[in-house]
Amino acid sequence: MKWSRLLIAAALGSVLAAQGVTWRDALKQPVAWYGTAEAVRIADNLLLYQRDIGGWDKNLDMAAPLTPEARAKLEKEQHDPESHSTIDNDSTYTQMRYLARVYTATRQPRYASAFRKGFEYLMKAQYPNGGWPQFYPLRHGYWDHITYNDDAMIGVMETLRAIVRRAPEYAFLTDAERARAKQAIDRGVECILKTQVVQNGKLTVWCAQHDEKTLLPAKARAYEHPSLSGSESVGIVEFLQGIEKPSPEVTRAIQGALEWFRAVKITGIRVVQKPAPGTPKGYDNTVVEDPAAPPLWARFYELGTNRPIFSGRDSVIRYSMAEIEYERRNGYRWYTDRPAHLLK
Repeated sequence: MKWSRLLIAAALGSVLAAQGVTWRDALKQPVAWYGTAEAVRIADNLLLYQRDIGGWDKNLDMAAPLTPEARAKLEKEQHDPESHSTIDNDSTYTQMRYLARVYTATRQPRYASAFRKGFEYLMKAQYPNGGWPQFYPLRHGYWDHITYNDDAMIGVMETLRAIVRRAPEYAFLTDAERARAKQAIDRGVECILKTQVVQNGKLTVWCAQHDEKTLLPAKARAYEHPSLSGSESVGIVEFLQGIEKPSPEVTRAIQGALEWFRAVKITGIRVVQKPAPGTPKGYDNTVVEDPAAPPLWARFYELGTNRPIFSGRDSVIRYSMAEIEYERRNGYRWYTDRPAHLLK
């Protein structure tokens, strides 16, 4: 039975290798695939995209074949101190995960070396208070804030947790490296506990980003105000729930967040895409009443009042999604159902 599963996985890996995959799907392949020529080709791409400091940039299909001109450009960017490295939009820690899988399948030393270079990058990027900025080296703007937005910091910590817990693809790492990962996680948890917002004496949740010095909720882009996050806070709670033998402080943090999610859930509405001929997308995201709709949560809640807030590129806070401009109304996710499974 075991050999049958292995043969099936190997055959599937061969088919996928022939078809090719995008970077979006590169971490969704069967184990056997990571030893294929196609997986190795993508891993070698990642070596070119990796900056000298150890991190990677974002929003690039790093699995796409590279022309000689593209390779030359990347080799130049590798050594440019102005080239960006970030944990935003699943960057750096996902490249590390991929390299670990390919190294485990091929035992090619260059992939372990690149992984360790990324690991050192994460260690250097972490603030003494335990948070991670969106970009490192620092860019001196909202990018310097401790970034929970889009689960950036949690993605890093989940990767480090897998290292500590000896996931098979990280078996090549040393006990000393696992100890460093554990220390980084512990500092990250301390940061999470210190940044949890207290309102009227009660623990609530977190902002999508917090000031790296004061630890207070902070503004990012024009439409991302200091607020309570109904989306990113879910990833934080899930990470805390995964702690083995949690401290009383962690337990209180989880309970406070769950109580807040229960208190601010929104019922009786649904977001639908109404046809809107002549608009850029051909539809318009619209809130409609629906007594049978499952609960939703706003992406952002106003500090102090817990009112859902919305904002366009003019940075004016409004209390209805319909009041912001078409581009932001349809180019950003203002409602989420992520907290629902936490409350089941």
